Amino acid sequence: MFHIKAILTPSTKEAAVLVAMVVAIISIGIIQFEAAPHVPILLSILLLMCYGLLKKLSYRELERGLIEGAGAGMGAVFLFFFIGILISSWMMSGTIPTLIYAGFSLVTPVFFFAVVFVVTAIIGLSIGSSLTTVATVGVALIGIAGALDLSLAITAGAIVSGAFFGDKMSPLSDTTNLAASIVGVDLFEHIRNMGWTTIPAFVLTLVFFGLLSPSVTLDHTEDIALFKEGLLETGLIHWYAVVPLLVLIVLTVFKMPAVMTLAASSVAAIAISALHQKPQVAETLGILFGGFKSSTGIKEIDALLSRGGMESMFFTIALVLLALSMGGLLFKLGIIQSLLAKIESLLKKVSSVIVASALTAIGTNILVGEQYLSILLTGQAFRESYDKVGLAGKNLSRVMEDAGTVVNPLVPWSVCGIFIASVLGVSTLEYLPFAFFCLVSPLLTVLLGVSGKTLTYSEKP
Repeated sequence: MFHIKAILTPSTKEAAVLVAMVVAIISIGIIQFEAAPHVPILLSILLLMCYGLLKKLSYRELERGLIEGAGAGMGAVFLFFFIGILISSWMMSGTIPTLIYAGFSLVTPVFFFAVVFVVTAIIGLSIGSSLTTVATVGVALIGIAGALDLSLAITAGAIVSGAFFGDKMSPLSDTTNLAASIVGVDLFEHIRNMGWTTIPAFVLTLVFFGLLSPSVTLDHTEDIALFKEGLLETGLIHWYAVVPLLVLIVLTVFKMPAVMTLAASSVAAIAISALHQKPQVAETLGILFGGFKSSTGIKEIDALLSRGGMESMFFTIALVLLALSMGGLLFKLGIIQSLLAKIESLLKKVSSVIVASALTAIGTNILVGEQYLSILLTGQAFRESYDKVGLAGKNLSRVMEDAGTVVNPLVPWSVCGIFIASVLGVSTLEYLPFAFFCLVSPLLTVLLGVSGKTLTYSEKP
């Protein structure tokens, strides 16, 4: 994106006004009117195009900016299609249901809050979706906490922490794929590099919840038993269903390209599904495109397992292409360059670049309430700055997730914050102090960035 050549040099004041107008359009659309971000972004693109035309630029030049911006995301688009196929194939093979079943088997009366965190983390990793984890497993766990008269705020904090750990570290997650793609980093290299901040954050969070967990007897297990029974009734729970996961892990260790790794794991899953599903070719192709549809009759189980398919990625792909197109215009019109030039003197040290990018990701979440835009705009704005101080791209992708992805549920007016509060029945401000993982992650990424620890520098030619 930063290779797009500016054809204007607006003043800093002019650039700031335009960015403020874009932020206002998007944030009002999302927060005030609860609209999907696509239309506000499209309106912002129209605003920028009108500005360009007023500056006597040709429509063809502006269109080129849109195309160049969108072109930067084609790698991500291709990867998203394979993610959709992988999820649906893992459902067919029983890989994801088996992992979820194993997670429910961990629920015990000892260290209840810590166990809630671990279970939601496992399920979040398995399905790659924080909101799906919260809306299904989270609802069951919050119900158990209510029956046991335990703190709903702490339970919600544990659910959110585990769900967003899984979302952040899962190769099935769209935010994880987006962060890696936007800076041109291999998906699994990005995940490995996040371990430097994510593993300590996970351990600290587990300790916090362990200390907060009361000594209780878990007598009200109806919800968990219902989930486990429903999963068994699908006929998808088998020990050999973990083979596609093993294929994914082995190929990752051998540093195979992400697309090839996802494709190989999907093929293994489809082959395993033949052992107990015996689907027809037409049915298999339909599932790979439209997603797996569960029909157990148990609402929560069906909501948890009815996922995947190329079609499920269309919402995210459309959002990515629109946001990147807007970014292309912002760069083509010289708006981002103008703003960065103002603070360029402050971005000559590694620590200042890390802090500035983290604050940008957090600020975008607070102002706009959208985690995708937080990742996209931070990646677009700071990739060149990271290059200038000699930092490898995977440092930026890590910051984008540590200060972007996991911060969104902490913002009461954000997409995730509103959704989680409505589903769990616990307000964002109530669970915020206990969403330890989401609080610790941005803090760790800034501290390690300032100290210079765990950073990777670009190889000099």
